[in-house]
Amino acid sequence: MNLALKQLEEEAIYIIREVLGQSKNPCLLFSGGKDSIVLVHLAIKACAPAKLPFPLVHIDTGHNFEETLAFRDRLVNRIGARLVIGSVQEDIDAGRVLEEIGPSASRNTLQTTTLLRTIEENKWDACLGGARRDEEKARAKERIFSVRDVFGGWNEKNQRPELFELLNGRIQHGEHLRVFPISNWTELDVWNYIREENLELPSLYFTHKRWVFERKGSLMPVSPLLERSEHEQPKEIWVRFRTVGDMSCTAAVTSTAQDIDRVIEEISGATISERGARLDDQRSEGAMEERKKAGYF
Repeated sequence: MNLALKQLEEEAIYIIREVLGQSKNPCLLFSGGKDSIVLVHLAIKACAPAKLPFPLVHIDTGHNFEETLAFRDRLVNRIGARLVIGSVQEDIDAGRVLEEIGPSASRNTLQTTTLLRTIEENKWDACLGGARRDEEKARAKERIFSVRDVFGGWNEKNQRPELFELLNGRIQHGEHLRVFPISNWTELDVWNYIREENLELPSLYFTHKRWVFERKGSLMPVSPLLERSEHEQPKEIWVRFRTVGDMSCTAAVTSTAQDIDRVIEEISGATISERGARLDDQRSEGAMEERKKAGYF
């Protein structure tokens, strides 16, 4: 492992241990994507030789890729972690949220309600997450210890300075922290670390044949969850996914990358972040920031 990557690893482990030292009831938000997989691996290193003292939390929208859910269950069983699942469908059935309809319908926004409900029910005061500053401009504003108010919302004016690696985990009653140990990593750093540590990933990240259709210049997976117009004709091609979200808002990219080395070659020449393939981020200029203010990841 090169020096730069080793320093990023040590920083992340230090942050996770600060969470364990300063919070009473932490958890780790786990999507099944590469960033949260790396975060779980770092947490295991930070806690070794003990087992993880906090649960993995997955917010299940009901629109996840089957490959993601299968990988999640395998990982949880392998490391012996406790898994807490928050169900968006449960909130829809209870009338707490209203499901979108139409061709561009997504449950991405709805999961904020489920996330906040799950945090409140379990009384978590710190939630570790795999967000990175290079992903999107709203992410770039994040502190490593990001304070969320009693409603789960993010306000940039309430964030604290983080000087000399001093992390302030003090919160008022009803508030909680979102903590991002790999905030300073880039997509390339993540992939190099995955290669270095030989981490397993969902097969979605590597090239495979899949039926897709084109929508607004993006390749969307064919699924009963996505309503297609007569002009959106399916085709079977070789693709992979740079990011793993809901099927309803995550686009594929054409690719021949069958292994990690090929993936690294591809993203080394990429000109946009992997979140450029997320249609939910394209709904408005400040889509991500609006969702964060409402309590999103």
